[in-house]
Amino acid sequence: METEYQNIHQSLIEGCRAGEARAQTELYNIYCKSMYNVSLRITGNSADAEDVMQEAFLSAFRKIGSYEGKVSFGAWLRRIVINRSLDCLKKRKVRFEEVTERNGGMETGGGVPGESELLQIRRAIASLPDGYRVVLTLHLIEGYPHEEISKMLHISHSAVRTQYMRAKNRLKEMVRKEDVFSYN
Repeated sequence: METEYQNIHQSLIEGCRAGEARAQTELYNIYCKSMYNVSLRITGNSADAEDVMQEAFLSAFRKIGSYEGKVSFGAWLRRIVINRSLDCLKKRKVRFEEVTERNGGMETGGGVPGESELLQIRRAIASLPDGYRVVLTLHLIEGYPHEEISKMLHISHSAVRTQYMRAKNRLKEMVRKEDVFSYN
């Protein structure tokens, strides 16, 4: 028997279902920054991320009746934001190409970043080509398995794995060039 997720914002969700603007505003204020960041990591563009976030919230409030409570509201909303972000990339005609593993990059080692290096790492991720950035973000940051990313992007599982590895390798090269991990 499947149980529902106990949502800490259940009263606000019920308010949204009843069409209460106050409840919508409160949920928006709770989630807007994190959802903007999710979209920004995927789209790589602040204007697009802002548009995606707004569209995602409008969509979520229109579809609030379909929220079944099987996952947290934040997880449900994040999925809407990710889908809208991917739609935005499709409109920009970003192609997620099938790649072969024969063309893979070299595997390198690396250190563990400290708090001061995070900004440089974020910038490096943001500067990755769209396909690499999206796959890396969905897997490494958002935690989606390769199989689900494959379905989301309509590419093969091996293409996802290959793009993920190439993105990781490119990121390591970029970080090494900036000497982010210089510990003295």
